[in-house]
Order: sequence, then structure tokens, then C-alpha cells
Amino acid sequence: MINGPVSEENPICSAKGCRADAVWVLAWNNPKVHAPERRKTWLACEEHREHLSQFLGVRGFLKDVVLLDDWESEDRPS
Repeated sequence: MINGPVSEENPICSAKGCRADAVWVLAWNNPKVHAPERRKTWLACEEHREHLSQFLGVRGFLKDVVLLDDWESEDRPS
């Protein structure tokens, strides 16, 4: 299962305490918990994209980093 479009009207960054507009979608999954095709998402502003990507990456969870506009424009199964 892949998550569909981000549902918030004005999506904000997922970094703790950040209220900046999201620019990036970080698609990830935890292989111990999720089926291989499942994608969870975090949103990131420009400032936090690298930090959040590294956090997921060192755990082996990060699958893709996509611009929010591109993520929303792609046809994705719900």
C-alpha cells in the first residue's frame, strides 16, 4: 500500500516543533513492522529535509525523497 496525496490543506514539516511549510515528502517503511510495498510519509521543509532523511536512512527505513508537488501530482493507488 502506498499513501495517496497529502491531505492537509497547508502541510507542515514533520520535524518536532517546526511549523514551516512542507516542501518534501520522505517515503519510508520499517521492514520489521510494514509490508515491503507499504510507504509511510513524513513531510519536511528545506531546513529539516537532510536531518529527517539521515534519521530514517541510518535505520534503513528511507525509501524515497520527493518534492511535495511531484508527490501530489503522481497517480498513486490509495
